[in-house]
Amino acid sequence: MAKYYTPQPTVTPASGFSAADDGMALRAAMKGFGTDEQAIIDILTKRSNIQRQQIAKFFTEEYGRDLIEDLKSELGGHFEDVILALVIPPADYLCKQLHKAMEGMGTDEHTLIEILCSKSNKEIKEIVDAYERLYDRPLAEHMCSETSGDFRRLLTLIVTGVRNDYAVDPSRAKELAEQLHAAGELKVGTDEEVFNRILAHESFPQLKLIFEEYKNVSGRTIEQALQAELSGELLEAMLAIVECVQSPPEFFAK
Repeated sequence: MAKYYTPQPTVTPASGFSAADDGMALRAAMKGFGTDEQAIIDILTKRSNIQRQQIAKFFTEEYGRDLIEDLKSELGGHFEDVILALVIPPADYLCKQLHKAMEGMGTDEHTLIEILCSKSNKEIKEIVDAYERLYDRPLAEHMCSETSGDFRRLLTLIVTGVRNDYAVDPSRAKELAEQLHAAGELKVGTDEEVFNRILAHESFPQLKLIFEEYKNVSGRTIEQALQAELSGELLEAMLAIVECVQSPPEFFAK
């Protein structure tokens, strides 16, 4: 069986963590004249997001203050953006970016692709739940009003949680690779529905096996096949899935 990438976080929970100690240190860094930015950096960049949430909870319970609002009032520019992004729960942060990408005139499809096509089903569910809590509107409904065609159908499948994160069946990989081959290179035109179904339903480890089999079946990589058969946002979205299946760090580095 093909190896699948396992994330290794570089930010890990701090040992000997005390939400009270950190909360008091942050309060001292922002109280009075001036702000001790270095103290803020030293604390927030060296704690996990769960620990940062505990600090924010202590801040509210001990001081009756909102840590995010205090940080907003003390900081500015890109530095403020980074620090607030560290303090906001990950799913809420991604929802804010999705909402920003769809609100107002036009849609930033690149943001939709980067967030939705790179996530596991579990992560998608957290985003969907957070979006409705934050904006009192289903993410799928908002997204459907801002996208169209096969691109919309692919994202809708992803957002409705059809992907099986854990299923790996090597015996089916060749069969599914042959379905992709038949839907693209072997027919006049392209059956986008088959590509949507397989790339949105199968787990990332299973897709890795399918893409390896595709090269055996076709003699071409899945990327070459997609570039020959598709275009526009649908192509970009499917290539994002392929890149995240093969190496999420390379996708995000790019």
